[in-house]
Amino acid sequence: MQPSWCAPVCQAWARQSARLRSDNAHRERARRRPLAPLAQTAQNRPITAPAAAAAVSTAASLCHPHPVLRRLSTFLSLLPSPSPSPSSPRLHDTPLVSTPPSRRLFLSAPSCSSPRTRQALPAPSAPSAHQRRSAPPAPGPVSPTDDTCHPQRRRCSPDPHRSLPTVTLPTAAMSSRFNLNPRNMFVRTRFNYEKLPGPDSQNSSPLFGTPKSWKHRNPLWANRLQRPRLSFARVLMLLVTSLLITSILGTSIYRRHRWNAQQGKGEERKQYHWEHYPRLNGFFNGIRTLVPYNDWVPEQDYIKKSQSPNPEDNVKQKWPPASKEPTLDPVPFNPYPDWTSANYLKKHEKVETCYLDDAGKVDPPDIYAYPGIPQNMSLPFFGSYEELGMNQKVCFDRFGRFGPYGYSYSRDEGGLEMSAKSESNGADMIWRTEKKVDWRNVDWGAAQKKCQEKNKARFVEGVPSAPKEGEETEPPKERIKRHAYILRTWTGYKYSDYQILTIRAMINELALKSGGEYDVHFLLHVKEDSLPIWSSEDIYQKTIEDNLPKEFWGMATLWSEQQMRMYYPEPFHNNVYNHAKAPVHSVYRSAHFAMQWFSQVHPEYDFYWNWEMDLRFSGHYYEFNNRVGEWAKRQPRKGMWERATRYYIPELHGSWKNFTETVEEEMYNSDEKPVWGPPKFENSGMLDSPPETEPPRSYLADNYEWGVGEDADLITFNPIFDPAKTNWVFRDDVSGYDLELPEPPRRCAIITVSRLSKRLLDLMHIETFLMKHHMFPEMWPPSVAFHHGLKAVYAPHAVYFNHDWPLEVIDGTFNHPPKPTDSVFGWGEHNQLGNSFYFNAGFSSAWWRRWLGSREDDEGGTEEEEAGSGRLCIRPTLFHPVKYERGAE
Repeated sequence: MQPSWCAPVCQAWARQSARLRSDNAHRERARRRPLAPLAQTAQNRPITAPAAAAAVSTAASLCHPHPVLRRLSTFLSLLPSPSPSPSSPRLHDTPLVSTPPSRRLFLSAPSCSSPRTRQALPAPSAPSAHQRRSAPPAPGPVSPTDDTCHPQRRRCSPDPHRSLPTVTLPTAAMSSRFNLNPRNMFVRTRFNYEKLPGPDSQNSSPLFGTPKSWKHRNPLWANRLQRPRLSFARVLMLLVTSLLITSILGTSIYRRHRWNAQQGKGEERKQYHWEHYPRLNGFFNGIRTLVPYNDWVPEQDYIKKSQSPNPEDNVKQKWPPASKEPTLDPVPFNPYPDWTSANYLKKHEKVETCYLDDAGKVDPPDIYAYPGIPQNMSLPFFGSYEELGMNQKVCFDRFGRFGPYGYSYSRDEGGLEMSAKSESNGADMIWRTEKKVDWRNVDWGAAQKKCQEKNKARFVEGVPSAPKEGEETEPPKERIKRHAYILRTWTGYKYSDYQILTIRAMINELALKSGGEYDVHFLLHVKEDSLPIWSSEDIYQKTIEDNLPKEFWGMATLWSEQQMRMYYPEPFHNNVYNHAKAPVHSVYRSAHFAMQWFSQVHPEYDFYWNWEMDLRFSGHYYEFNNRVGEWAKRQPRKGMWERATRYYIPELHGSWKNFTETVEEEMYNSDEKPVWGPPKFENSGMLDSPPETEPPRSYLADNYEWGVGEDADLITFNPIFDPAKTNWVFRDDVSGYDLELPEPPRRCAIITVSRLSKRLLDLMHIETFLMKHHMFPEMWPPSVAFHHGLKAVYAPHAVYFNHDWPLEVIDGTFNHPPKPTDSVFGWGEHNQLGNSFYFNAGFSSAWWRRWLGSREDDEGGTEEEEAGSGRLCIRPTLFHPVKYERGAE
């Protein structure tokens, strides 16, 4: 028999369990009916709990008792039984908790038939007030084990009508006696116990009257997160493991470092054949070795004659005396015609002087060149200054070329202050005649526009002037053709100080100093298609300001791929093969779309220069552009396409006339027919070619006369080749033509840098918009010019190599590959790595940075220049690509 006063303890335990289970019932949105409020909770008041008694009785039964409940029952039986006080009120059969049917599971006993099945206890009905007053006292203390429950029965049901004795609970005594955690006596099993309420959910006990928080045992995973027990074996194993991991990582890093070092030295790869030729170093001779052009001996000639067994071939070179200063003084470089001469004014309108400011007080600066060449500087293998009509007797250092644009003076004076660590002996000579410009206040867009307006009479068709009495009618003045010099840039492009110097030189030398012949434009690609640049002036201007230096804001034109989709809508059917796997309107496949669109928006120009941001030129821009255009104008059409497929090697071919005859002979001995006018090929629909492109006479009857004096529609800076005879990767990116017929004949020039005429761009625009014809950007302009019989030439500008190729080998490799797969425009592109102009030319950027004073491959830099021959001075050279300009100092 259990002590009679133990019922309140069981009652409290059952009450706590019922509340806990109620809180954990997934915290329903609107709490279902909570447990009924306690009937009597004050101390020294009668407390009756039939439901609690039934729970204890059921737990003590022999019908599958749980070890936890059995341990609790044992604990209760061992407690002493105090004598009830006579004055204590009795416990009545009033249910302490009204249990909803949905919650009866928590007060149920285990089923006799199944250990996992629980049966809900019946909820006793609440007696009336009269019944509570007249209820007889219980005959004596009742143990929970008195309830009827037998293992043979299917259900264990306690007697709901049993009454409990009335006891008086002294709060202080009970608190001291039962201030225990019942769970400390639970049997440790794998059973998941419910968490008892803590102080946050139940601040006080109705039995004990004082706040009490019940802690529960942490789960196994929580113990693992606590501080581990470190034995000596564990510490030793941890140290060994850490040492092993560190050694593995260190070995891997070291091997990677060695592999990178070997790759840099070329030890792990097989060298190309051209890397075995002697390296040329004459490019790096500085200004202390300057000699007049007539005393200059190229490095290749010196090597050849010094190795000759004939003593007569030995060359006695003239070297300047040793000095820290340049042996020659820089002079202003002026490639412009004499605008004020009588001969010029007889044929052209007067050229008005342009200025950098609105007030007309700040003159555009001149640049400076040295009238000589460093001794033993290397010869270019391709191209000729003399053939193009450029000054081949001068060289440029970085101070004379970029000093007037802010390179060599402080930011307080309006410069960029970039020459502080540079070797600078003799650099101050330019400031004897040149004034420093405060470039912070220059608005290039406004200055360029004002210059064009002042000289607009030069660009309109002249009208014959009325003759004076006794004089003949004067012929009309020649109209000067205008050029748009377009820099292809994009949002997010970072403009370094070196880039700003280059752009200032372009605008000053092409636009202002020429009297408005050129306008420089930024064709800015907006990569974010969702940006409504065509519908909001504010967004348009903000995009410009966010992506261009302030001095160039007034020179930008925005475009986007989404804009091109609307301007040249799809579809473009019958693509042969899209190797790039890119949409037709992507800039990678259709960079020419923007150029075509620009020519339609700005029809006031005769020529459009497609210029890339990674191009650099060490000479004067106007000299180069003007001389290239004039040279192209002198070229005859006969043999034009055939000459354009080959590199001109002056040391091998001799003069340009001899080169022309050589190409003619090679073509005559081959089975190919020469190109003469628009080619005829199978097609399902082509635009009509301009009538003036039809040859006036037969090929054999022409004496290199047709085309002389005609401006070229296309000028490229690499040969124009037939991609079908190579394995160039994008040769089949052709759309819009009948796939049942052979592919149309095509032409290609690697690197899209070129000069295009308005006539060519108009044909490209109509072919795209109307005929839906399309090709890869480097094929499209040459192919359209080829199809319509336009004039296209490859300009033989100077291209340098860093190895001394045998002339016959370089001619055979670049001009006569033995098979298509050996073409230098396909898998043989590695032959271009060591030159100064190609899309993958590695020597190009390294040489450019050396010229700027950087250290490359552990060579060059300030210390070496000061200890050696000084800063570099190089001849006018076109560099591509130059991806960055600031190297090691």
